[in-house]
Parts: sequence; structure tokens; C-alpha cells
Amino acid sequence: MNKIRTLIAEDEPLASEALADWVRELPQLELVACCADGASALAQIRALQPELVLMDSQMPGMTGLQVLRALGEAGLEKRPAVIFTTAYDEHALTAFELHAVDYLLKPFAQERFVEAVEHALGQLGTPLPTEALEHSLQRPEAPLTRVLVRDQGKIFPLAVEAIEYLRSDTKYTAIASRGRQFLVRLPISSFEQRLDPARFLKLQRSCIVNLDFVESMTPDESSQLVVQMQDGMRFTASREVSKRLREQAI
Repeated sequence: MNKIRTLIAEDEPLASEALADWVRELPQLELVACCADGASALAQIRALQPELVLMDSQMPGMTGLQVLRALGEAGLEKRPAVIFTTAYDEHALTAFELHAVDYLLKPFAQERFVEAVEHALGQLGTPLPTEALEHSLQRPEAPLTRVLVRDQGKIFPLAVEAIEYLRSDTKYTAIASRGRQFLVRLPISSFEQRLDPARFLKLQRSCIVNLDFVESMTPDESSQLVVQMQDGMRFTASREVSKRLREQAI
């Protein structure tokens, strides 16, 4: 069986390593290269002619969109199927206009990754084996252990256990840790399913707290619990969550 030659273009080392591991777990994929910037990705795609490319939209030198445009202008006899992997959703429409086959918004689960690969291989005429897809979908997704955050032009890993709470509006989520707040362009729902439920508690639709950093919970005049965090922040739990917490109290 001929394997699908796959290239990863990702400048964040942790994300690149995770993608490489997932690629190696799929029997029909063969990892041929990992690139950390746009220019290298373009050169390697031209040289190696992979059939599938997993590419970050924001990379040093050239963006993923610029690489995709350059491939279109190069007049390649056979262009690879491209799946974008990114922490930003504002370029999704442009990516699809340039014929990307899918767009993965970080942090994404392995289940979503396999779904995107299946979509890509379907377009290549090589469907993913059913047993491989079922294996991935049935395996419980491990909780997040770290996230990559940006601050003052730098990217660094933040241990999930050090996150004190998360708050969100319709588009952004603020992550609080050690007296600092990191604003990420992802909805809180992107984190909810990947956080350890033994440690993190969803108080309301827009707020999740780390119980390790909760100082106390006090009922207000409506019998809803006001959660006092160690840094002084207060959040009111929904009626349903307040009821559940009171029932669990010893």
C-alpha cells in the first residue's frame, strides 16, 4: 500500500511534535519532513512533493497563506492537499478560497485532526481505513497538560495546572495565571472539553475555575454561590452549579 507523503509546517515545537505523533499513528500517512518557517515549507514542498501538508497560517518569513498562494502560482503538476492548523480564525475564508481542504483551530483534539485528514484523503481518492478512524474516535481524549500562549511578542508554554481561571466573551478567552492574564482568540468551549474535570469547574457559560485556586464559596441572597479566588476575583456560579456544589459538600 502506497502511503500518503505528509509534510508538517509548524513553527511552534510542541504543536509540531504533537502533529508528528498523530501522523505516525495513522497507517496510511508517511511523515517526510517538518518545517519551522514558511520559506522552508515552500522549498520542501517543491522538492519533496508531498500529497498532504499540515500548515500553520502564521509562520516566520512567509505565512501559510503566502506559501499556499506561491504553490498556486508555481504551476505544480499536482498540488498537495493542505490542512491549516492555527490559533487564529480570521483567515479561514481566505484559506478556503485558496483551496485548503480544512482549517483546524487550536487547541484541537485528535478526533478533529483525524476528521480533517479523512476529509483530505477523501479528496485525494484515498479514504482513511475505517478501523483507524474508529480507533481514534473511541479512544478517550487526554486532558490538556499545557497550552502555548503569546505575550509581548513571545510564545511560551503554560502548564494547565497553573491556570487559575478562564473567562470569555463571544470570541476571546482570558487565561489567568500567577497574576497575569493572557488573551487568546479562542472561545472558552475550545478548552472546556480538554480540561481535567477533577480540577476545573465550569461555574457558568463564560467562566471556568481551577479548584486548586478557590479560597471559598459563599451563598448570596439568591442562594447562588459566590466563588472567591485566591487572587481576589469573585465569580457567581449558576443556579444549577450552585445546587450541585451544595449537594456535594460534606
